[in-house]
Order: sequence, then C-alpha cells, then structure tokens
Amino acid sequence: MAVAWIDSRSVPVADAADKAAELLSASFHPVFSLDTDVHGTRAAIALARLVGAAYDQLDGAATAREAAQVTDKGGMFIAPGEVRRRADMLVIVGALPAAHRDLIAELATTAPDLGGASERHVFLVGNEAKAPEGVKAARLSGESGLEATLAALRARCSGRQTAKPLRNFDAFAAALAGARFPVFTFCGQSVGTLGLAMLQGLIADLNRKQRASALHLPASDNGWGSTLASTWTTGFPLRSGFGDGTADFDPWRFDVARMIAEGEADLHLVVAADAKSVASVNLPLIALTGSARPVTGAAVSIAIGRPGIDHDAVVYSAGVGTIASVKAQAPAEMPSAAAVLRMIAGRLPQSGVLPC
Repeated sequence: MAVAWIDSRSVPVADAADKAAELLSASFHPVFSLDTDVHGTRAAIALARLVGAAYDQLDGAATAREAAQVTDKGGMFIAPGEVRRRADMLVIVGALPAAHRDLIAELATTAPDLGGASERHVFLVGNEAKAPEGVKAARLSGESGLEATLAALRARCSGRQTAKPLRNFDAFAAALAGARFPVFTFCGQSVGTLGLAMLQGLIADLNRKQRASALHLPASDNGWGSTLASTWTTGFPLRSGFGDGTADFDPWRFDVARMIAEGEADLHLVVAADAKSVASVNLPLIALTGSARPVTGAAVSIAIGRPGIDHDAVVYSAGVGTIASVKAQAPAEMPSAAAVLRMIAGRLPQSGVLPC
C-alpha cells in the first residue's frame, strides 16, 4: 500500500519527507494544525521551533476557550474518579461531545459509595444539555441562551431576583441544599468564554458555604492532551509560535485558522489521523493523515497510523482526567505522526535534537 505522495504521485516516505523539509525551509510563515497524541504534539512543537512556525489545535476554538478559562481565570476542578465516588448531584452544563457519552451515562446511572448518599441527582442547564437515555433529569432553562441561564442561576443561588424566570430552579435549590458534593460538568464546545467564567463564579459562590466543583470534559481529548504537552514543553498552551526563535503565546495572534484566513501564513502543515477533517485552503499543504490516498490539494501527503489503534500512544483520557498510556488495538506498520515529523525535521538544514 502506498503511504506517501508528492502532489498525487506515489513516492517513498523518505522522498516525501525530503519534499516537506524543502517546503518548510523555503517558508517564511508556516503554521501547524494538530489533532494528534502527546508524542506527535511534542515532535510537532520541536519541528515548529526549528522552522519558526505557529501551532494550534485543528478546529481549536473550543480548546482555546477551555485553556483561557484555566490561564485567565482559574477555577475549581475535580477528577472523574472523585465524581464517581463522592458527587451526589451531577449538573450537566450545555451539550457535551459524543465522546463523553459513556462517562456521563455511568455517572448518571450510579450512586456514590462515599459520603452516605444513596443516589445521584441529575440536572441539565440549557436547552442543549441532554441526559443519558432512561435517566430522569430536571432542566434549568431561561429564555435567552446558555450564558444568560448560567447568569440567572448564579443570581438566584445568591438570593437575587432575575428579570426572567428560571424553570425548575426551586427543585434545583432543594437538591442543592441537601447535597454534600454537587459537581458541574462543562465543555468549551457549547459554553462560551463568558459562560465558563460565570460557571466558575457560581461554583466559587457555592464553596463559601458548601463543597462544590467542576468536571472538565474537553471538547477534544487530543486537543487537551496537546495543550498540556505544549505547556510542559514551552511554558505556554496551544496558539503559540516561534517567530523569533523563542516560544511566544498569543491566543489571537497565533489562531491558525485566523492566520490562514487573513493571509498571514504561506505554508500549512496538518497532523490529523482523520483525513476528512483536513480542509483544502489556498496555500501549500503538507498533510499527515490516516488516509490511504493523497489529500486533495496537498503538495505532500504522508499516511500515518492512528494513536491507540495502529500503534501504542500516550493520550489525554477524560475518563481518568489525565494523561494515559494506551496499547494499540490492531497494530499496523503505519508510521506514527511523531516518527514522520522527526524524519522531516532530520532533513532540515537547521536540524537539531528532537524528543524521542
């Protein structure tokens, strides 16, 4: 099976890596879009450092909002294991990605074994929030969207009146009064920056008289894993760049989608196992994907394995709330993203020592 192409012509991987290195060396403003595991992220950041690239999560707006919540405001967070054992009230805020469906179903249909509670009450905030099938949940909703509903909920919990009604607040207040440990889920996919700040403000208010916390369920597990990897590697989360040779963080300036749209980039490198997520744009493209065919419009395409499926990987796991090592489900000979990125870096004139 062919695994590398220059334009649409099948070539050895080494030749494709040579061409990718040539394009990167000639580029003045390369940008990287990532949707990969921790090792792939580390290798991509090392390559970005060599060529002065900016890097971001592929389709990374939601991941950037989640990172901004932590870097700009902070908050109170809890690991999934603690939720399983202690939370007697689960509040699902907004819509959650399908990847978290099983975890939410587990939490909603079980009871904590610590703290003395015999059941777990489930509430939904906003019209987009969904309860697992067969789970009884009361919905808190206003008339002006999720952010306004969160603002009204915080006001009512603080004893203030609101101009518009908040449906099912009395049931929520009664459950909250009897709860030992309420936990609010959230995700940057459906909750905006102001909504995330309002949610953490509500949790901070509650902690003045009882214990409460938040369970972060990322919009993208890969995105959050890359955020953590970038932070421990450079000191900054995603939306960073090496324009002057040193790491710099600016969530507006290094928004790769914005940079491409506004003509600030002259080369795009994408690392994503799912080739369908790679959109063709009007600039040279180097695509590292799981496709068995060249990516349409790409100057260089190289097929890579899928983390945790074709090869062992280190990834962020929302189910445990941290980085986890996963074994390959169906080991294959496809190269990993990290291996291909190191191969490209090794062909650059400015090649240096890359992470193993």
